[in-house]
Formats: sequence, C-alpha cells, structure tokens
Amino acid sequence: MDNKNVTEEVGIDNMGRVIFLSTIAAIGGFLFGFDSGVINGTVGALQEAFNSDAVGTGFNVASMLLGCALGAFFGGSLADKFGRKPILLITAVAFIFSAWGSGAAGSSTFFVFARILGGFAVGAASVLVPAYISEIAPPKVRGALTTLMQLMIVIGLFIAFVSNYNIAGSAGGATEPFWGGFDAWQWMFWVEMIPAGIFFLGLLFIPESPRYLVAAGKLDEARAVLSSLATGDTADDKIKDIQSTLEENRKPRLSDIISKHTGKIQPIIWVGLGLTTLQQFTGINVVFYYGATLWQAAGFTEENALLQNVISGSVNVLFTFVAIALVDKVGRKPLLMIGALGQAVMLGILALIFGTAAATDGGALQLEGNMGLYALLSANGYIAFFAFTWGPIMWVMLGEMFPNQFRGAALAVCGLIHWLSNFTITMTFPVLLASIGLGLSYGIYAGFGVIAFFFVKRYVVETKGRTLEDMSRDIQK
Repeated sequence: MDNKNVTEEVGIDNMGRVIFLSTIAAIGGFLFGFDSGVINGTVGALQEAFNSDAVGTGFNVASMLLGCALGAFFGGSLADKFGRKPILLITAVAFIFSAWGSGAAGSSTFFVFARILGGFAVGAASVLVPAYISEIAPPKVRGALTTLMQLMIVIGLFIAFVSNYNIAGSAGGATEPFWGGFDAWQWMFWVEMIPAGIFFLGLLFIPESPRYLVAAGKLDEARAVLSSLATGDTADDKIKDIQSTLEENRKPRLSDIISKHTGKIQPIIWVGLGLTTLQQFTGINVVFYYGATLWQAAGFTEENALLQNVISGSVNVLFTFVAIALVDKVGRKPLLMIGALGQAVMLGILALIFGTAAATDGGALQLEGNMGLYALLSANGYIAFFAFTWGPIMWVMLGEMFPNQFRGAALAVCGLIHWLSNFTITMTFPVLLASIGLGLSYGIYAGFGVIAFFFVKRYVVETKGRTLEDMSRDIQK
C-alpha cells in the first residue's frame, strides 16, 4: 500500500476552520449529555408528580432511549439521503421542543412524548456528529477532533448535574417551587432550551459534509468545501479519491450494509454492533441515569447523592481530556483494551463492597467504616477508565471505521442497537436492584468488561492515522 495514501488527507492549512466546524457540530454532543443527565436529579420528583410506581418511573426515565433508537436509525439513513446538515438542524429543533415539553408536562403520557422527541434528537446527533467530524477532519487529528463529541457529552452531563444540584438546592428540593411558581424539576428541563438554541444558530454557519456532496454528485459544492478546509490544489484529487470508494452514479443506501458478494451483512457491521453493545453492557449509564438513586440506596442523603454526581461529572470531564491527548498517539485499540479491563476491575470492587454491605431495618445498604469512601473512589475510578477509553473511542471508531459507501447506513444500524442496548440496561437496572441487589448487579456488568477486552483483542482493527478512503478500499476488497 502506498504510504502516502495512508497518511495524506485534504491538508490542515485551515485547521482553525476545521476546529470551529467540529466544535459547532459537537454542541450536539453537549445536548446529548445534558439531555441524558438532566433526568438524574428528577427521578424522585417525577414519581411524585405523576404518582407512578417503580415500573412507571423506570419507563419515564428510559422512554427517551426509544426515541434515541429511532433517531439513530432514521437519522443515519436520512443523512445519506438529504445530507448531514439538514438532519442536524432538525435535531436542534427537536431538542428545543423536547426541553420545553418535558418541563411543561402535566401527565406521564405528555412527558413520555416529550422525552421520546428529545431522544430522537439525541439518537440522531449521536451518529451524525461523529460522522460529520470524521468527514471533515484530517487523519492526523481526526481522533482528537471526533473525541470533541465525547468531551461535549461529558460537559453536558456535568452541567446538567451542576444545574440540577443548584436548582434543587435553591428551591429546597426537586419538588419544591422555584421561579415563577413552577417546580424545580421543571426548570431542570427548561434550562436545556438555551444550549439547544445556540446549537441551531451555529448549524446555520457550517457547510455540508464534502463526502456526502461527492456521493450526491454535487461536485462543485464539494470542491468549494474541500478548498475551504485545505489548499485548493488538493480538492480535485480528494474528490477523485472519494469517488473511488463509491459505487458509480448511485447514492449510498441502507441495503449497502449487505455484501453483494456474499448476500450477508458486511463483517465490519458486526464489529460495530459489538462495540456499541458492549459499551452499554458494562453499565455506564446506570451510573449516570440512576446515580442519585444508586447513592441513596448505598446510604447517602439526597443532597450528598446529588453532590456525588457533580464529583463524578468532574472526573468524567477531566479524563476525557486524557483521551484527546492519547487517541492519535496510542491508538484506538490499545485504549479500548485498557479501558475494558480497568472498568471490569473497578466494577468488581464495587460488587464486592455492595455485596458484603450490611442492610438497615428499612432495607437500605449501610456502608460501614471507610467502605463508603472506597465505593466512591471505585465508582469514580470506573468513570475515569470509561472517560478516556470506551466513552470517546467507541464514537471515534464508529465515525471512521465504515466505508464511504455505507457509513450512514452502518451508523443507522449501530446507533439503533446502541440505544436499544441502553434502553435494556436502563429498564433492567431497577429490577436487578430490587431482586439481586447492587452487588450482583455490578458483578454482571464487570463480567461484560472482561468480554469486551477479548472482543476488541480479536476483532477490532486499528484505524489511527489512516484516511477514510484507505479504510474504505480495504473493507471493500
């Protein structure tokens, strides 16, 4: 293989513009994180507001994930048909209306509808943001720029935790009145309308993905975008390079994930499905969706449980910067393997602590001596391993591992399974908590960490430093 083709990309003469466009797109990641995290501090308030039982509360929390599955699937497919930018604009509008509707809901039914709408936006953003960034970024920094999405996700989670903590603290509780006579939990959702509006305005200033434009036959527009991202004399060569990875005179479509040679699903799709499923089955979103509930079950007060979320969010943000520093130096595969084992060890320690803890007369766990501190350190150690490995690296891989001909279709399928996996974990955790307790529940998640290590070792191929076109040709051989 020509080494020049492996390392060459459209150039980095206008890196400032590439970073600006990547940052605008990554605001979708911020909303992804905020929308996922804001529910954390409202679980008890929603149960009281809508008078729902444990199953109903679980569905109120998890309903967004059904929308995420639909948004990921249709977002990826529609992006291949209409372009990345129009679908991203639609997601911004959906974020705005979902934030308003979630806080204004007077019934569980209306709330679920608003959350599903927000989920649709989250799901679409989750596949389109890494795809867009990977399609405009040069390979030498593509990993770091795509990791911007995860950084924005964790910042969004952190801001949601801080916002919830401050609003609940000012009001005296999530169910207490806040501004305008509305309850604190309502304002927790309405805060999201601000970044959602900024996202919509920012998207108006970004161009369409040049790889989509080439696939759509809009070569003049593609040439203009490529020239604005790099030197003009490389645009035509890059267009020819992109065209060499596409089927002539035909736009990408969902059926491209089926190999025309074997009639079966492309093998690379199964690798993507494995990555996206295992990221969820190691239990990360149990910590973020049910963090306050988890720590209260471990004996912390509501106020202290919300504060633990703020601490965990800080750790998440800090170690995502570590991922940005390492992803294009160490590579994707080594980080995934390190993270899988690290998460498994931390979860194993938590399983041991919670599994051997005494229970009060009311059934709550009682962590004696320094066990509460050890649990907190282990939980944040787990978050740290996730934050610099599986959190960002999975999205980096999904954005770059698939060929141009079916990147959108592959992201649609993988995004669908990702969010269905997320839904499964979120819905089953309250059941596991009630039936087998925190100890065995965390033991199960630790087991999936071990499985993830061997899966990556066997099936994942390193993508560091390679062009999207190079990888496309290898897969299509």
